[in-house]
Amino acid sequence: MPELPEVETVRRGLVPVLVGGTIERVVIRRDNLRFPLPDDMGQRLTGKPVTKMGRRGKYLLIHIAGGDVLVCHLGMSGSFRIYKDSIPEPAKHDHVLLMMASGAAVHYHDPRRFGFMLLTDEAGLDDFPMLDKMGPEPVDPGLTGPQLAARLRGRKTSIKAALLDQKVIAGIGNIYACEALFRSGISPKRKAGTVTGGRAEKLAGAIRDVLTAAIDAGGSSISDHQQPNGDLGYFQFGFKVYDQEGKPCDNGCGHSIKRMVQNGRSTFYCPACQR
Repeated sequence: MPELPEVETVRRGLVPVLVGGTIERVVIRRDNLRFPLPDDMGQRLTGKPVTKMGRRGKYLLIHIAGGDVLVCHLGMSGSFRIYKDSIPEPAKHDHVLLMMASGAAVHYHDPRRFGFMLLTDEAGLDDFPMLDKMGPEPVDPGLTGPQLAARLRGRKTSIKAALLDQKVIAGIGNIYACEALFRSGISPKRKAGTVTGGRAEKLAGAIRDVLTAAIDAGGSSISDHQQPNGDLGYFQFGFKVYDQEGKPCDNGCGHSIKRMVQNGRSTFYCPACQR
């Protein structure tokens, strides 16, 4: 599933085509994705300018003139594809098409249909059910050690599980939790509530650094992620631990990267460097 860097990469790729442009026509090729599409979605978007592209955690927020906000989640296999000079016929899994007055087109493509599009308005955005309990953004302006420690206080789950909880921090998934824990030298098995002081400061910094580096690299393209222009991300070539089972630790400690399962998800870590 795309995590914060992949979604931020998609947001940045859509800005030049959508923001300031007008949606001339909406083509809805099926009536549902993970959830039913809003019945009046085409009517509410057609003829309206796009004023802003936002992001909250793993959610894209397309702000429409007049106050509507299209909330999008990419699910497991969703992607937006931009076409400018030559608009092809919709592909099999192109489910929603935004035809812009500029002549460009944005196709939402989702073979597995775990993504979704829902409508709310500016006034109700903070109370939108999927966003209202979400934790702070870990980048821009950034997450501090004391803020992180406060959110982890009293939690008896593993720190890895806590980082995946979107109510603790927004946008972090399995890949970047593994990478941030390695960079901060914290064991994924450590109880979340014990990450305080210097450990919390190191982890907050590692989270910011790994997410920023991944955004700069266009995200990680492991299975379905691609940027709106069709390019793939390349942060996967810089993984220190994720999917590196059996390879030597990048710190040169002499140990190999291990894999274990936590809460049904694979966790990759160095048993020597992470405490």
